[in-house]
Amino acid sequence: MKLKNLTLPLLAAPCCLANANAAPEGKPTKPNVVFIYADDIGIGDFSCYGATALNTPNIDKAANNGVRFTNAHSAAATSTPSRYAMLTGEYAWRKAGTGIADGDAAMIIRPDRYTMADLFKDAGFTTGVIGKWHLGLGAEHGKQDWNKHLSPNTQDIGFDYSYIMAATGDRVPCVFVKNGLVENLDPNDPIEVSYRQNFPGEPTGKNNPELLTMHPSHGHDNSIVNGISRIGFMKGGKSALWQDNKIAKTLTSQAISFIEGNKDKPFFLYFATQDAHVPRVPSEDFAGKSGLGPRGDCILEFDWSVGQVMETLERLGLADNTLIIISSDNGPVIDDGYHDGSVEALGEHTPWSVYRGGKYSHYEAGTRVPCIWYWPTQTKGTVSDALLCQIDWFATFAEMLGQSMPEGAAPDSQPLFNTWMGKKKTGRDWLVLQNLQNNLSITDGNWKYIPASGGPAFNKHVNIEIGNSKDPQIYNLKKDEGEKVNLADKEEKRMKKMSEQLEKIIDGRRGLPLY
Repeated sequence: MKLKNLTLPLLAAPCCLANANAAPEGKPTKPNVVFIYADDIGIGDFSCYGATALNTPNIDKAANNGVRFTNAHSAAATSTPSRYAMLTGEYAWRKAGTGIADGDAAMIIRPDRYTMADLFKDAGFTTGVIGKWHLGLGAEHGKQDWNKHLSPNTQDIGFDYSYIMAATGDRVPCVFVKNGLVENLDPNDPIEVSYRQNFPGEPTGKNNPELLTMHPSHGHDNSIVNGISRIGFMKGGKSALWQDNKIAKTLTSQAISFIEGNKDKPFFLYFATQDAHVPRVPSEDFAGKSGLGPRGDCILEFDWSVGQVMETLERLGLADNTLIIISSDNGPVIDDGYHDGSVEALGEHTPWSVYRGGKYSHYEAGTRVPCIWYWPTQTKGTVSDALLCQIDWFATFAEMLGQSMPEGAAPDSQPLFNTWMGKKKTGRDWLVLQNLQNNLSITDGNWKYIPASGGPAFNKHVNIEIGNSKDPQIYNLKKDEGEKVNLADKEEKRMKKMSEQLEKIIDGRRGLPLY
């Protein structure tokens, strides 16, 4: 049963209930909605954001005719918490167990939680999720039977159809799960999965490097699938294993089929791609085409996936009444566990643009991500520098659809439809962000405050500044977008104000249940 009667105190900004009873005047209330969610792609990776070494024509088409955001953020600098926050409208740091999920994690979003998919279902939409999931499956961590129907699954939190990767490409099990069942599984070759110990006789990347076609740079040296060693141990399920160089085409085909099958009714599709997460294995159509190594090739393939979705909508006559959102779950990383040549091929390309840090980081490149809203009949090719976050999509769609939500749903989400549509210049007053260690920072779009915290300042494995420090940091983002000059010794009053605001947001629900 979804939460219906729990009343939570509001945070610094209210949720959308007061504004959700009527759709914005004069606008279609039920466009189809397609999220195309990239993985580990930075704000400097698309040509519409200034990249010169890569050409992304399909994404550029959406940007040139939509709204391109320059200060939009994922809610966290890593995958699982950013996806959790986007789908629930709740900061992930409010809920225990939302760190980077193992492949055998239990469902992190429980069935009683009201999700964005529930919102669309309540509004009469058919809902689907295709691609990387990374939010757990099943009732108990590590106790799934992958040979039977997995429950709970995505259908228990609002999705009518799902075709997903259980976690992500570098974690076992390396299989697709369709509506709770592993696809193409041979019952005579059952799957076994463990994140504690290997199965007797099974080779690993650590012990059998001669079997590898791609070698790990750090970690990623457990079970070998398709010549690539992964995180975690897996045995069996050979007929169900995905082929890494066909993941993009498989998922894109699934997205197209979902659109074709629901063309006569409103639909919501969350299309979460694997590109450009490790291991990066582009299809033969894109391998070697970017000049930037496998990572660049995967970005070109991501642009192709975007183009395939757009072409399908146009072919079916759905484009004019479909809102496409293109974004990424967190900032970029070049070496995230494999020697694939992407570091050596990077050259002058800057996936993080002018910003500091990257995936995992407190600094802007950790969460400031590419984001485009494209609705052909409603957007006109504008650029917005409003402070925005993916966590607000939930309340914004409730506003757009005129759909009320249960009390307590999406407690951190704000309805900002006109800003997302490029018709209003202002966005959030405050935004709280989290890094790999779940340490928090706060920004108002002009200033960024990072409290003193524990944890490493730098991750040598991925060559990224994580940003933790025993000293507080504050940056004037309007004058110092690269966060080069810490003004803590000159901005004590401002730091005090921002520290108090951060505590106010944290304290807004302290002592209340975490779902």
